[in-house]
Amino acid sequence: MIDVTIDMNEIILKVGFEIHQQLSTKSKLFCNCKCLEAKNYDSTFLRKLRPAQSELGSYDRASIFEFTKMRTIKYHSSYISSCLVEADEEPPHKINRDAMDTALIISLALNSNIIDEINVMRKIVIDGSNTSGFQRTMLISYGGYLQTENKKIGVQTICLEEDSAKLLSDDGEFREYGLDRLGIPLIEIALEPVVGTPTEIVKTALTLGRLLRASKRVARGLGSIRQDVNISINNGKGIVEVKGVQRLDQLIKVIEYETIRQHGLILIANKLNRERESNSIITGDKISDITDILIDSSSKIVKKIISNKENIFKAIRVKGFKGLFGFEPYPDIRIGKQLGELVRFYGFRGIFHSDELPNYGITDIEVKKINEILDIDTSKDGFIILGGPREKMSIAINAICDRLNNVSLGVPSETRAATLDGKTIYSRPKPGSARMYPETDIPSFKKTDDHLISLKEKVPKSWNETILSIAKKYQLNQNLAEKIFDSDYFEIFEVLTGLTKISPSFIASKLTEDILNLERQGYDSSILNNDILLDTFKRLDAGLIAKESINLIFEKLMSKTTKNVEESIKVLGIKSISDEELEKIVDKIIEDNILIIQEKRMEATSTLMGKCMTILRGKVNGKKIHDLINNKLQVILSNN
Repeated sequence: MIDVTIDMNEIILKVGFEIHQQLSTKSKLFCNCKCLEAKNYDSTFLRKLRPAQSELGSYDRASIFEFTKMRTIKYHSSYISSCLVEADEEPPHKINRDAMDTALIISLALNSNIIDEINVMRKIVIDGSNTSGFQRTMLISYGGYLQTENKKIGVQTICLEEDSAKLLSDDGEFREYGLDRLGIPLIEIALEPVVGTPTEIVKTALTLGRLLRASKRVARGLGSIRQDVNISINNGKGIVEVKGVQRLDQLIKVIEYETIRQHGLILIANKLNRERESNSIITGDKISDITDILIDSSSKIVKKIISNKENIFKAIRVKGFKGLFGFEPYPDIRIGKQLGELVRFYGFRGIFHSDELPNYGITDIEVKKINEILDIDTSKDGFIILGGPREKMSIAINAICDRLNNVSLGVPSETRAATLDGKTIYSRPKPGSARMYPETDIPSFKKTDDHLISLKEKVPKSWNETILSIAKKYQLNQNLAEKIFDSDYFEIFEVLTGLTKISPSFIASKLTEDILNLERQGYDSSILNNDILLDTFKRLDAGLIAKESINLIFEKLMSKTTKNVEESIKVLGIKSISDEELEKIVDKIIEDNILIIQEKRMEATSTLMGKCMTILRGKVNGKKIHDLINNKLQVILSNN
């Protein structure tokens, strides 16, 4: 994360949310396949997708952008979780009524205006995430509001749609997707933009997420909810859409990073507009093939690119840009990096600019030759070097020139992807209205008043009512009730409290506070699936392991040292011992430390406890050991 502090009083930060939440249904939206993640795939097939015209006869620019990448798509399918509908070899079935009911219930909860006749539309998507080249979506309602702690946030639209396929890999030429996620029902809620600090804005997303979970009709776990965030600062025209935010801690980092990045781009634009003599359009007025100049370069990057005979190098003159490519108003925020992100999506890994050369093995002599061939005025002009596939070169150069033309405007409208560390990278241009057209294979759905009246009884309670109900039912304090409800483990928590006699407070604290502590140490919590958690707590309930062993088992599993609970127990050597064995161990430790007992008397308890725990940690409840030591000390001291 960039270590920068910006005075938020000087910046108007505006954020609009689009929440995509998977629904908890037995089957997918347009077929009877189960909504299960495939552990193994049974078959594969290849596709190439191309853009289609909208009903108005125009092409969406985001679709054209994806098409220029010319990737081949490889799909992996499982017989359990996908069928011919996902493969686009069979027409979609009827709309899943359970999913439709959930969308209507959420619309009622948000006081949204439900459409009289709901029609299915096709939204063009040709990045490979949909086999058909489009995503099916339905506008369910519009308007309404979300009540937060101190204000109402307007709702723009609520849609019901099918989730996209799961990206498995992308090497620049082939993209691979799993079809197990494709078609899972998804509700999309778009909120009106919110103005405030990143922390204040994130509370809005938290409030909406809690409302969805309170309905008990949505899926839980990592990947079940994704947030697309539209971010702009200072009322800028350039609205950036960031896709794929999955967690609240990631969300606040993304908002903070985008605020700094966008403000940095505005500062770069101000510098350009002050210093550049001409505001003429940058069209690459001078572009030259410099492959011969770099053919014998000592640069490792250049050598790797040029080893492929299909690759070439071209240089682009950019007038008035000297010092601007590398200008960094904030660390790592510069136009040179933005251009690198842009061309990466065309399969280009080699891009250099004049502000950073000579460097990377490119010599001063080679730079001088490039200056000569481009007729560069070294006092004010700059250049870009691009190396990569010959057949994609002109497309990438046009994209570079378009981006350079937008530098003077500050923040360009574009779609970016969120990274796991809370940053963003360029993804594609923002889509327009030309990506939508009607679905002809599925009949419309007409609402009825009687149906809506029956659904009003299922509208979720308010957040406060929900938490109070959980706290009362499971005898939890409010703080722990909030933590377990907000976590990904609430459903398994309810199962465990019903199956075992273990204290709900103990289960809740292990599933929230303890797992979070291990995550902060870098351990992977995604390993702890429901089967593992059930196995662990059932063993505890049966007295096969001690309470103290839970954390140790979790740590082994989350560090991927062991593969299952049984193996963790063996590696840790924490199999529960009998009372008789426990008493022998404690007696031996007391015997070995009798001098300490004579000196410290009852204060020796802590010393003895430490020695016992080195042997018995995870095998016996700590309180049980402590009580046994206390009882034995009292007998010994009274006898003496």
